[in-house]
Amino acid sequence: MRGYTVFNAEQIEGLPEAFYAAPETLPVPRTPITISEDETRWASLFARIPVTLRHGGNRAFYSKAADFIQMPLREAFRDGSQYWATLAHETAHASRHESRLDRDFGQTRFGDAGYALEELVAELASAFIGAHIGLPADHLEDHAAYIDGWLKALGDNPSSFLVAASKAQAAADWVLGEMGLGVQPSN
Repeated sequence: MRGYTVFNAEQIEGLPEAFYAAPETLPVPRTPITISEDETRWASLFARIPVTLRHGGNRAFYSKAADFIQMPLREAFRDGSQYWATLAHETAHASRHESRLDRDFGQTRFGDAGYALEELVAELASAFIGAHIGLPADHLEDHAAYIDGWLKALGDNPSSFLVAASKAQAAADWVLGEMGLGVQPSN
């Protein structure tokens, strides 16, 4: 091993310009997004879900411990249908909370069988929800690829798929019921 003395470029005079940070530039304003009538309707439906929705960051996820959904800003998505399909997926995860459907597959780590089953449930449920509320079918290929990946993680076990499909229907029924579009499932 060798030791090296390292200096921040700002501490050294006379270096070529390439070594110094570029001067800050003002951000270019984004083109405003036009919200369609469909998106306005979807926003109204999802606003009825009794789970806190937070925006920011670059990841979409549901925190079971704190019971909230985190979503990137709408502008981060390719289009509105991708945003709403992702929100449907995370809302399906939120249905697993013990105060709702109390779904637990015994997940202990990322990618284990319990995790794979929960992801499969959320993805199937989001497809069911999307079909019911009229999300465009252009995102279904993304759903299919995601579902296929989790099925492979489960070893293509047909009984796992049936369990996931049943739980996904219950999750979709809960979401649609909260939206006022279906019957509230019994626990």
